[in-house]
Amino acid sequence: MSTRTAANPAPFSPRVVLSMLLFGALAFLLTLYFVGIGETGRGTNDGGAHVGGKGLNGYAALADLLERRGWQIERSRSEGRLEARGLMVLTPPPEVEGDKFGEVVAKRRYSGPTMVILSKWNAMEMSQLSGKAKKGWVVLGNPASPGLKGFYDELSLSLGKATRWEGAGIEGRLAVPDKVQSGGGSRRLVPLVTSDDGRILAGFLADKGQYPDLYAMAGLDPASGGNDEELQPLIFVFEPDLLDNYGMARRENASLADHLFAAIAPPGKLPVVFDLTFNGFARSTNLLTLAFRPPFLAATLCLLIAAIAIAWRAFRRFGPPLAEERQIAFGKSQLVRNSAALIRRTGRLYLLGAPYAAMIRARMARSLGLRSSGSPGDTDAAIDRLLAARGAGANDFSAQAERLGRARSAHELLRAAQALKQIERMLD
Repeated sequence: MSTRTAANPAPFSPRVVLSMLLFGALAFLLTLYFVGIGETGRGTNDGGAHVGGKGLNGYAALADLLERRGWQIERSRSEGRLEARGLMVLTPPPEVEGDKFGEVVAKRRYSGPTMVILSKWNAMEMSQLSGKAKKGWVVLGNPASPGLKGFYDELSLSLGKATRWEGAGIEGRLAVPDKVQSGGGSRRLVPLVTSDDGRILAGFLADKGQYPDLYAMAGLDPASGGNDEELQPLIFVFEPDLLDNYGMARRENASLADHLFAAIAPPGKLPVVFDLTFNGFARSTNLLTLAFRPPFLAATLCLLIAAIAIAWRAFRRFGPPLAEERQIAFGKSQLVRNSAALIRRTGRLYLLGAPYAAMIRARMARSLGLRSSGSPGDTDAAIDRLLAARGAGANDFSAQAERLGRARSAHELLRAAQALKQIERMLD
């Protein structure tokens, strides 16, 4: 059986090792989390016209306002979420394919209300021009109406001048009066917000759906809609400055946003989903993401608990490094131990009795000055006589030697060997 001894003292204290272990575990879990949610690339505050943009053309302020009003806000980066239940806010950039975008909007007509905020501004991040600008700040260039060919081609867009807007009984000033985008060209388009010269800045499509609150906001009979209770409304915001960060700097624009979204659905009834996939932030669901969702979450938690238990046991075993001794040591003592172990393993312990008795006999004969050429019986008799002359019991040695030779079990061998050893000590 081998033993282990301390070779060197521990290079680190248990407290340092625990700190290193916790830091590594935390870094690993954070890596898994960010990989799972897809936050391994660029941020959404890139100066774009979407909910992640904090520049003039973004919609971060609108999402923040609705969240403060009690709406459940979701910033979606999953294409699968486009058909999910909720009030979907789409902010497509000018380069989006109109056919593909139209298919997405058409599939949503029975999933939930859809608001399409059309783009207008050509913007550039100020960080590209000046290193002192905050991230996300933009410089607005010349406006241009998006093409979106294949998406409600019946609607037409135009840019013109207008000073004020009016809708839901609220009036306000336009952010850039000489660059106002409006829509029209369709009799189905019901105006919700108009400019001071009557152009439509926001509206919805009059179809077979029932939208009493939207008709009421437009100043029409709430029962003006159709009879399809499942069809969901489609709202167009042609002038993005009504709802973007540029417009949300004005109190009246914030009030308009409250009325507009409340007319679509009461706060808290539906989640408001701001889509980011069309703005280049789409991500696919990976296996790591699925591992933290039911029903796989239970297995993931079990694995984490097992990992914590293993790490704790490893920490509790921390200490000085131990070096094992040689399995076969040098010297006579090790040779004797190995030989004894071999004999014991083979089950031949009873063979040790006679040789041990002969060894004790030879040593006592030398101590007593007896000739070694005699037979074992004569030597035993001579030892008994000499021991009796010294006051020992008669025939003690011969009896114990015979007993040791007949012993078969380890217990009998040990008792007889100890008796012979005790007799030998009487001569000292």
